[in-house]
Amino acid sequence: MTTRDPQAPGLARLAALIADETRAACLLALLDGRAWTAGELARHAGVAASTLSEHLGKLVAGGLLSEERQGRHRYVRLADARVAQLVEELAAHAGPGDDVRPRGLRASSAGSAMARGRTCYDHLAGRLGIALTDALALRGLLRTDAGFALTDAGSEWFGAAGIALERGGRRPLVRACLDWTERRPHLAGVAGAALCRHALDAGWCVRIGSERAVKVTAVGERALRELLGIEAGALR
Repeated sequence: MTTRDPQAPGLARLAALIADETRAACLLALLDGRAWTAGELARHAGVAASTLSEHLGKLVAGGLLSEERQGRHRYVRLADARVAQLVEELAAHAGPGDDVRPRGLRASSAGSAMARGRTCYDHLAGRLGIALTDALALRGLLRTDAGFALTDAGSEWFGAAGIALERGGRRPLVRACLDWTERRPHLAGVAGAALCRHALDAGWCVRIGSERAVKVTAVGERALRELLGIEAGALR
């Protein structure tokens, strides 16, 4: 008689929790790292508020979302960076699907913007994220031969650029996150989050639209060319 793996029931419950299109849409929307109201998520997922509330209850109970209430509003966000990593990597493995076509010019433009540059929870993804990762590796600031590792020169580069790295926590300094549009890993972890935060705070990037898309500004193009040798064409 075989002995069942004790982790099997938990894995099955987690898979069942994510295996619903409405809940999956909510998890993907929350990859922008911000808190959303239940009403905003209901409109995004195209379902009634009462239906969405039931789905959110399951996601919160399953530990994938955290929630807080302010007056009449219920806000939810991804529970932590590990959940964001799980969702992004599952999306990368799933891909967009051959049967999915943009519904109109607006949807097509939004999809193009997301592929060009977006936030993945708290770090940069899309062609922008890959360009940054490649430039760091090309300059010997990031090792990518056996997983991701920041070199001594890389640590110095972050300091010289005025990007503080919060060391000492449980989160890895750097890690590879599989990009679902580029199908290649981009930089995540503490360093990836710090670079994204600095890019937004310094005006290198701005958020566009209502989803996770970001656009590199003229200021950002100059800064990334000077700091990492990235040409503007790679950012558009």
